[in-house]
Amino acid sequence: MMFKKFEAYIGKQRFILEEDLPEVGWYIYVFDNNGNCIGDHLQDNYDMAIAFTSEEYKIDKDNWRLIND
Repeated sequence: MMFKKFEAYIGKQRFILEEDLPEVGWYIYVFDNNGNCIGDHLQDNYDMAIAFTSEEYKIDKDNWRLIND
């Protein structure tokens, strides 16, 4: 089973949005400009993860780019 994974950049920060099993949800990882993970969040589904990153980090839905298929 292949899970979807997206990335976005805001300034020097990199964000990864990663799908897990439906009963788990979607992980959001925040990386600093040195590549260190400085935060992670879990949301129940894709729409909630997009809404969270929009509100918390000001990442527009159009900024996310699929990095696996």
